[in-house]
Amino acid sequence: MLLPRTEKILRSIARQYIEEAMPVSSANVMRDCKLSVCSATVRNEMVHLEREGYIIRSHHSAGSVPSDKGYRYYVESLKGVELPAAEQLLINHLFHQVEMELEEWLELAASLIAKRVQNVAVVTIHRPAVGKFHHLELVSLQGPRALAVLILRGAKVRQQLLTFDEPPSQDDLTVITNKINAAYSGLTSAQIRAKKMALSPEEQQVSDTLLKMMKAEDKPEYEESYLDGLHFMLEQPEFDKKLRAPAIMELVEQHRLGRTIMPDELDAEGVQVIIGQENREEVIRNCSVVLSRYGLPDEAVGTIGVVGPTRMHYERAIAAIGYLSVVMTKLMAELYGRKPPSD
Repeated sequence: MLLPRTEKILRSIARQYIEEAMPVSSANVMRDCKLSVCSATVRNEMVHLEREGYIIRSHHSAGSVPSDKGYRYYVESLKGVELPAAEQLLINHLFHQVEMELEEWLELAASLIAKRVQNVAVVTIHRPAVGKFHHLELVSLQGPRALAVLILRGAKVRQQLLTFDEPPSQDDLTVITNKINAAYSGLTSAQIRAKKMALSPEEQQVSDTLLKMMKAEDKPEYEESYLDGLHFMLEQPEFDKKLRAPAIMELVEQHRLGRTIMPDELDAEGVQVIIGQENREEVIRNCSVVLSRYGLPDEAVGTIGVVGPTRMHYERAIAAIGYLSVVMTKLMAELYGRKPPSD
């Protein structure tokens, strides 16, 4: 741990460099910190910070820039930051203005994060690889035909035509669906197949059909990414010389940015900050990533985050992502008729 005065100086350097993108002089530190010590003392403290690896200077009289270690210390001091109440109200209002659809929420979340942090926002959604039965409706059509409408957990709807040996009435179909819905609620296709129950020929035909429909949906887990704010990041001074832009652009074009920024292990709760060389992938080791999980583990979970240069406004990013992850989790709980995990 640093001494209080040294920590105050480091926080000042980090804060000023984040805001101005210019190396911070000892004179600027003196003005910002309002310390009752002489300038020589401040310079000595900065020499100590440089020796310990918290700041970097190109030469002895140059201004200071935080190192990855310095940013890490600064970020750890930001624990508990929250979004201002007015911004929380605005975000809630915006989410309740859009349709009750997950895709709309993901796009809005990416847009809000990008604008607030002025960097690339990435929002991913992971759905269970194996579908779970939620509800079945059978609608009588002409003659022996009926339409099977299958609803899986996650609001997936699939339809299939059925042809019976004898034309069924709507009442007959309702009896079948009531039995199927009561027996199969929340089950996977494998669990339905293993379930032993007495079925009439018509009920067996319906059961076999919905199993085929569910099997078609059982596929390896997939990921959708929603991105916004690439132009914000490319406008940052760190990208002026276009040394890093091509690599980031390639990740975006190949739809790999979401996977690339994910650490080997992401904390189950709270906001996680990965700074510079802490990143798993070499291509983004000049960047920082701020991430948080959201969602319902047995329904759909995702990650919301932002990626940008290490000179990122961490306080804004941590507060915004932390709050949005809570909002997204509550909205998804409403969508699936569940209680949020914190309740």
